[in-house]
Formats: sequence, structure tokens, C-alpha cells
Amino acid sequence: MLYLIITVAVFSCNLLIHLAIPGEIWYSTAVKRLGGPAMARPSAETSVAEDFNRELLGKGGWNMEKQTRRQFLKTVGLAAASGWTLSTLPTLAIEQAGRGKKRPNIIVLVTDDMGYADTGCYGAKDILTPNIDSIAQKGIRFTNGYVSCPVCSPTRAGLATGRYQQRFGYYGNAQSRVGLPLTEVTIADVLKSGGYVTGAVGKWHLGLSPQYHPFKRGYDEFFGFLAASHSYIDPQLDTANPIMRGTEPVNEKEYLTDAFTREAIAFVERHRRETFFLYLAYNAVHAPMQAPQRYRDGFQHISDASRRVHAGMLTALDEGIGKFLAKLRELALEDNTLLFYVNDNGGAPGNSSSNGPLRATKGTMYEGGIRVPFMIQWPSRLKGGQVYKQPVIVFDILPTAAAAAGAELPKDRKIDGIDLLPYLAGKKKTPPHDVLFWNTGENHAVRQGNWKLVSMGGEVGLFDLSTDIGESRDLKTEKADVFKEMQDVFKDWSSQMPEPLAVPRQRDTTGSKKARPKKAGKDRLKENRK
Repeated sequence: MLYLIITVAVFSCNLLIHLAIPGEIWYSTAVKRLGGPAMARPSAETSVAEDFNRELLGKGGWNMEKQTRRQFLKTVGLAAASGWTLSTLPTLAIEQAGRGKKRPNIIVLVTDDMGYADTGCYGAKDILTPNIDSIAQKGIRFTNGYVSCPVCSPTRAGLATGRYQQRFGYYGNAQSRVGLPLTEVTIADVLKSGGYVTGAVGKWHLGLSPQYHPFKRGYDEFFGFLAASHSYIDPQLDTANPIMRGTEPVNEKEYLTDAFTREAIAFVERHRRETFFLYLAYNAVHAPMQAPQRYRDGFQHISDASRRVHAGMLTALDEGIGKFLAKLRELALEDNTLLFYVNDNGGAPGNSSSNGPLRATKGTMYEGGIRVPFMIQWPSRLKGGQVYKQPVIVFDILPTAAAAAGAELPKDRKIDGIDLLPYLAGKKKTPPHDVLFWNTGENHAVRQGNWKLVSMGGEVGLFDLSTDIGESRDLKTEKADVFKEMQDVFKDWSSQMPEPLAVPRQRDTTGSKKARPKKAGKDRLKENRK
């Protein structure tokens, strides 16, 4: 009987909280246990009661359904012994919910096919990007920031797992037709296990089949598309690759960059009282080259017509990022939000992007293919306006985020990324990485210190990036000992990697005979999980 009375009393207190403070109470917890809704919740507010349960009664919240009668009475007894009464619970809940969080919210903001010198903070003169630049002003800008592949999908696989994607056979975009192997643990898996609400907005490009959907890879919510690209203005052009809310196609009528900004803002508003992780992957400025109507006649100071279209797309992107950052400030979330900004590869050859002083473009192993705009911002922890010159790489994001969140990394596999926080705070003075590797199967590169070995299109060269960022002077003859050493380093590393994942054969309409791709070596795949 006593158990029933206390249960009713506690339920009544939570009901009072619900009446006093707009928003959902138990819905947020319930949907998380069921695997998450699409990209929608019935209220813009999140649960103050859930905050109270998590903060006052333990990391996992107070789950009455799983408590025995004895455990329940013990919990209430401890609360009473601590001076809590049922009449004060609502006040305590409100006060506790208003206190600052110790763990940061985490955002990974990805852009697509942008050139190294397309933003103001990386040298652009013809296009203004004040909002992207503000991340450099409030955060830290990397001048030797790299992706793990010069094309889209493998880079995202490296980012998602904190590992060289070659460890699981993911060498090129072709592997996206297979999907990120289900044996891999993603950044969303890691943070969700640490108590974060997780959401993905934008381009996925890590597998089209249902088993590779973001819902299966650690995300509670998803709004975006699954393939490599999408029309910005006409969804009917991509009926086989629809915009999806969760798993259901939607008829999105807004300019796609604006739509992704809208959904990202809505996610933050819904979860502002929870600790959240948002993967916001814009597809701008990837083809098709379609600027919004409002910029069709703009940028007349740019003589190249295709560059003007690029400028319109990039300006819309910058505006969207600005609105998103403004929302973080409005909700008083910016100071304790760890935000990463990175582009997925170098500027593409067909979108009028600018890689500035770097050689070549997306798809190559030269700096123009793999060195990208890359920044980090966490105002409450990291001093803004800094420039960090040591090489860092996209798969450093996962271990850095996990360290900030207090989340555990998987212990049954090799994590290649490094927690950058001690380096950025000045506690560690050495470079985070001794050597970095890139390999698409046909082409490869190695960076060790300032030396870079490039094997591209059958040509092999050695460059000193400290004096030759444009990779114009091949020193392999002059520095034959360095050249040989770096070749040996690459051979040793690549010998530990499995062959590429076998991809489905595409229908051959040319009449030619194509060899089937080799199957990945199972033993080496298994070994590289360690």
C-alpha cells in the first residue's frame, strides 16, 4: 500500500512539472529506448523531468519500471534522508535543469567538395564567408588538416570510425555500394553509449541498404539522403535517392542547403536540455551546381560564370551555418559545445572551387586532394583565434569527441585517431602523428614530418612541404635515402591492410569483359579490428 501511495505521489510531482514547464516529459526517454523517431518530436522543449532524473538520481535516470519494490523504497528513502520532500521535487528539478552541463554538446559539421582557399579564413578574396570564418576566430584553425581519402565516402568512413578505412577494406567510393561494414563502431555508437542523443542531417554516403541506415549506425534521428549527391532545387530529379525523414521519403520543397539548416536548428531546439551529438553533413558545394534563386544575378564582380554559381552555393551555405551558430548562441549552448568543421576532400575539378597554392584537386594524392579546411571550436575550453600547424586528420575527431564526452572507445580494435585536446591546450608539444598514410589502391601517399611521398597515376615523387607546399620540386633523386625510407614505411603499413571490399558488379553496357574485384582477405580484415 505504501508503495502505491509513494508511486502516485511521485507521479503527481512529475505531472506538476509537466504543467508548470512546457514540453515533453517521458516521451524523450521512451523514444530513445525504442530506437528513435524520424527527425521530429511533438514538442520543441525537452524533458526537465528527464534532466532531473538523470542529474539527481543517476546517470541512467530513474527507471521505475526496472526497480523492485525494495529498490524503489530505498531510492525514496535516500531522497528523504537527503532532505528532499515531494513538495520540493519540482523546484529541485527546475534548479538542476538550469545548471551548466559538465559534458559538452558535440557537433561535427561537414561540407562537400569545397576548395582549400574557398573561405576567407583560408585565403578567399572573391567570396565572403563570415560565418565559417567565425569558427576560426572563436576556435582553432588547422593549416595542415587532412582527410583520410581524396574522395567523399571513404573520408566519411574514416571520420565515423576513428580508423584508417583501409583497415576494413574501404578504399574508394565504390565501397559505398557495399556500405560501412557492420563490424565497425561509429562515433554515434560511442557517444550514444555515453548517454548522448544522436542525430544526423544531410548527406550519408555510407551505404544505401537498410542495414546501413543511420538508425542502424547509432543515430536516433535522421533527415537527409543516402547516396553521393542530390539536386538542391528539384526532388523529382532524384526519385531513386529521396530526401528522407527517418526511413520515410519526404517531398522537400525548400532549397536543400536551407532545408538542412532548418532541420539542424530544429534538432538543437528539441534537445537543448539534453546532451546531444549532431552530425551535420551539408552536400554543398558538391555538384549539381545549383545556386538558390536569390543569388542567380549576384556576384557580378566575378568574371567566371561558373564561379558565380559556386559563389551563390557557398554563400547560401555560409548563411545557413551562420543561422545555425546563432541558434546555439540564442540557446546559450555555444560555450559548452565542441564543434568540428571539416570539408570532406579537396576542391572538385568541375565545380570552380579554388585550392589556392595547393597542387591538383579532389581525387588526387597531392595536397589539393587531401588538405582541407579543418577547424575546432569549444569556447569554454579552448582559446579562440589560434592556428595549429602540426598535421591532424579527420579520424582524430572521434577520439577527441569521446575524450570530451567521457565516453569509452572500443577496446577490441585499433583506433588510429588521436585525442587532440592535450595538444591544442598546449599540454603536449610533440606532433600528434609521426606519419600519415593515404591509399586508394591505385594511388597512395605518405607524410612523415615535412616529407611527403606521392604515387599518383604511375608517377612517384618526394616533396618537402616546408618549402614547397605546391609540390612542384621532386626531390627523390637528391634525397634518395629519404625516398627509400618512406617507400619502405608505406609497404610495411599497406601489408597490414586487407584488400578492398568486393563491390557488386555493375551491368556492363559496353560489351567489354571486366574482372571481378578481389574479395577482401578475411584474416587481414579480422586482424585489423584489433
